[in-house]
Amino acid sequence: MFNEAYYAIITFMERGGPVLPLIAALTFAMWTMIFERFWFFRTEFKTIVDSTIQEWEGREERRSWSAHAIREAMISQASEKIRGTLPLIQTCVALAPLLGLMGTVTGMVAVFDAMATQGGNARSMASGVSMATIPTMAGMVASLSGVLATTFLQGKVDRETELFEDHLTMDH
Repeated sequence: MFNEAYYAIITFMERGGPVLPLIAALTFAMWTMIFERFWFFRTEFKTIVDSTIQEWEGREERRSWSAHAIREAMISQASEKIRGTLPLIQTCVALAPLLGLMGTVTGMVAVFDAMATQGGNARSMASGVSMATIPTMAGMVASLSGVLATTFLQGKVDRETELFEDHLTMDH
């Protein structure tokens, strides 16, 4: 069972050409960062927000211009931690289809090479067509899965940042 799955993956990677391992590595890195963000919200997030709110509430004076500047700095620092690797995840989402397109181009070069050296033989062109379509599909699948996750994470980041700002009141 395990050997069959391993063989199927290796065969798929070979048919996809030299760009497919890059897409696989990018997808792995992207999903590692996505899971890290989910883990952050389940573990560290509350501690960061609570400690910052406690620090702000411990201030005696919260109405002056300097207090306002300190509040903005606290919000900015916490927001940066909340945002975390989200911009890098979004970059991976945008990069995946571009790598797929690069795979398409390298596959088409292989098709044209087969046509030039062996004529219009369909068998010789088949591996190039595979090399052209598999990375395209893999890049799109990686990108679409990342879009779903980043949309959820972006909404979570926006909501939590807004709630955090609301907790840092300037009431006294």
